[in-house]
Amino acid sequence: MASTFMAKPVSYLNILNNLGIADCLIGCDSSQMQQLAEEWYSELLQLSASGTKLKIILAERQPERFLAGFIAACAANFPVFLCNPDWGTQEWQQVFDLVQPDIIWGDLNKLNLSRPSSASSPLSPPPPHSPLIMIPTGGSSGKIKFAIHTWNTLMASVQGFKEYFQLNYINSFCVLPLYHVSGLMQFMRSFTTGGKLAILPFKALEAGQIYDIEISDFFISLVPTQLKRLLQNPSLTKWISQFQTVMLGGAPAWDELLEKARFHQIRLAPTYGMTETASQIATLKPDDFLNGKVNSGQILPHAQITICNQKGEILNCNQPGNITIQAQSLALGYYPKIWDKQDSFSVDDVGFLDAQGYLNILGRNSDKIISGGENIYPAEVESTIRATQMVDDICVIGVPDKHWGQVLTAIYIPKASYTSLEIKTAIQDKLCKFKIPKYWISVSTLPRNSQGKINRQQLQKLVQEGLSMK
Repeated sequence: MASTFMAKPVSYLNILNNLGIADCLIGCDSSQMQQLAEEWYSELLQLSASGTKLKIILAERQPERFLAGFIAACAANFPVFLCNPDWGTQEWQQVFDLVQPDIIWGDLNKLNLSRPSSASSPLSPPPPHSPLIMIPTGGSSGKIKFAIHTWNTLMASVQGFKEYFQLNYINSFCVLPLYHVSGLMQFMRSFTTGGKLAILPFKALEAGQIYDIEISDFFISLVPTQLKRLLQNPSLTKWISQFQTVMLGGAPAWDELLEKARFHQIRLAPTYGMTETASQIATLKPDDFLNGKVNSGQILPHAQITICNQKGEILNCNQPGNITIQAQSLALGYYPKIWDKQDSFSVDDVGFLDAQGYLNILGRNSDKIISGGENIYPAEVESTIRATQMVDDICVIGVPDKHWGQVLTAIYIPKASYTSLEIKTAIQDKLCKFKIPKYWISVSTLPRNSQGKINRQQLQKLVQEGLSMK
């Protein structure tokens, strides 16, 4: 069925009934979705008679409306920008200035935004025939950008997933936002393979709402903070342990969380991927996880990874270096620029491939802290601090220092009434001296987005305020 979609995307609406969409969607009004998709598709066909492909912003809150808009835009081959309806005015103004949309699906009337005239330059070179799908990324850095995908790049990811897990159809239980690549790809996997798709907001799940369905044949995708919350509830812990596979990605997971999941026999599948690769390109299979492996797993069939040094030379197994990705699911660029080189993508992550081909991630180059000439990856320090069970959350960064270049600073949410001195004492025999944070800033909450990633701009404000009081 996947080949049908790749060859002729305009056929989606014609085969909705053949897919049995009413039986595929759980927790949504499928008839409303189908009706809206047909209405919007017809409207777009009339607009396309002029030969102009108008740019669509899709910011619908209701899953039915979001999916209807997505299907209609792709079927009509209109460029569609997937957006978070909860972005603030400043973020939406960024989007409007960048996209200069012609059509907006979603209620943005309450926002006081200036609407620039729609006179943006077209993509250069011209876009391919496959519908352009712009997926947001980079929000945690404070600046939103859109990775340019097509139906074909997303389908390459679906095909790689199917082959890796040796499946004919994929059932998904989606608690992540559909505008995000991790939510959208769950829809794509189920919709294009004839699987079922259950949609439930995570807050509703956390409150105890679950569907009466057989979940042992379902995949669910979570970020680490979501898994942590579910494991704090015994009934939800039992529920999550019944899934065929629990994909875990979006942010690094810490050892304590992984051990707890393994203790409860959660069929966890830690993943490595990003918006630019249309979700995961490496995944640790659940059996490997339950048998004690701790890494990002093997590379999916549609992708390749090479590890290079700073000179660009390919390194052998177990040698850490910079990660370069080749994948059929790679984005074409960041809107509005199409990349000149599309056959590979060099990322900011440092890692290595072991002798069995498993990917091990050490950290991000940009997160690396150099203190007194020593390289420090925050993930290792954060994991060690979490293992003390004295903090609810932790983020370690480097702040400029005249003597050391950078010094480690821990921004943390203490558990109970633990002091920074008690935490430092607990880790002093587990880390080298230069890896123990010099500054400790206690906060009530850390600025994380829905995928569990830290908002660096807001974090810097917390650090400045915290250090000014020392």
